[in-house]
Amino acid sequence: MSGGYQQGQRLRKYNDLPVWVVEDHHDVLPFIYRAIGSKHLPGSNISFIHFDSHPDLLIPVNMPADTVFDKEALFSELSIENWIMPVVYAGHFSRVIWIHPSWAQQIKEGKHCFLVGKDKSTTTIRVTSTDDYFLSDGLYVPKEQLENPKALDLDVILLNPVKEPGCEDAEKGESAAKKLKLASSEDGPSCLTSRGMLFPVCEESEEGLRKGSSSHDSMETCSDPNNWSSPNTEIANAILQVLEKGDAYALDIDLDFFSVKNPFKEMYSQDEYKILQELYSFKKSNPNDTEDALVDCVENRIRQLEDLEAAFADFCEDDGEETIQRWASNPGMGSLIQLVHSLKSRMEAPDYEMIHQAGLTCDYAELPHHVSTEMEIEGLIQSMKLLLRHLPKPTLVTLARSSLDDYCPSEQVDVIQEKVLDVLRSLYGTLDVHLEFSPGSSSI
Repeated sequence: MSGGYQQGQRLRKYNDLPVWVVEDHHDVLPFIYRAIGSKHLPGSNISFIHFDSHPDLLIPVNMPADTVFDKEALFSELSIENWIMPVVYAGHFSRVIWIHPSWAQQIKEGKHCFLVGKDKSTTTIRVTSTDDYFLSDGLYVPKEQLENPKALDLDVILLNPVKEPGCEDAEKGESAAKKLKLASSEDGPSCLTSRGMLFPVCEESEEGLRKGSSSHDSMETCSDPNNWSSPNTEIANAILQVLEKGDAYALDIDLDFFSVKNPFKEMYSQDEYKILQELYSFKKSNPNDTEDALVDCVENRIRQLEDLEAAFADFCEDDGEETIQRWASNPGMGSLIQLVHSLKSRMEAPDYEMIHQAGLTCDYAELPHHVSTEMEIEGLIQSMKLLLRHLPKPTLVTLARSSLDDYCPSEQVDVIQEKVLDVLRSLYGTLDVHLEFSPGSSSI
């Protein structure tokens, strides 16, 4: 593992901005670690900007925390939904900015300040955040239960697509300033209140975009209050305040940010999916819950998920009527009978492990599902461009296609990828692009 960044130690710089393009999102991590090892990124105090329809902030439930100190072992344990937090516990990422589209609402808007550490009782990685995203996966523990805690500042920011060129909104009579929605959120006594931020940005004129600097070593400002880049600049300033606390930042973009599917909705019938939602349902926490109530909530949730995992593991070995009835007799699991019968009626051999994985996504909210139109994709592309042009140049960029598992629609992924690369070229000049998602691909 790389050592931490030392004051006065200069980081190496790439000649051209490297862009690593992978298929499954967690496969970007070896390239980030490679940049740490080569001293292009520091070993600690890295900020991470993450465009995605999914937070990817879960944790491998049973992975020993110390696995993070053996990177090859770590890479083998990770999957698309849980690859960022181990990097936080390893000490590399200190700030994560999750920028999401309107259809992705898994974590509350605003600033979340919490600890990521080793659970003293289980030696696994756990967090002190009480957001339902973490509670529903059984990941919360009180801070007294953590060893080697690392502080994480997580900012959750909504990015809206641009409007029509010109940005007139005469019908509603709303000014651009009114569209800048600021919502307060408070994560408890250990975290200062911050603002949740909405990005109502709009397309600038071609002349305005041409004036943008390609180096982006400093922040551009916009003095025209009637120009939609003005609220965009305010938001960029808020992100800059986060980035200034770090020694470097990496930019990460999942192409399903622009258009996303819930693949499980196509695998299972509407009735089957509804049963999964009932079986795996999670009762949201109450803001007034005590620490003891939160611990009880997590313990009950863990038992619920362990029972369901054991049931479907049993069905892999024997899905006969006796086994089904035995599991269905447990409290809250009666609908297993209807589910398994439905699956067996149309499948020769149901994949029960996959069914359990689908169920794990059915907790307090559905997975995002929004297949975007060409106009919506272009609107989000332009919003991303207008935001990034006000931020410093990242050390490196990672792109995930997320198409083979059907999160990003396969018929749209290539077009989206080219649009994103075009934006990066327009902002940062020549890129060193590495296509790592197919055998034999090379740098272009």
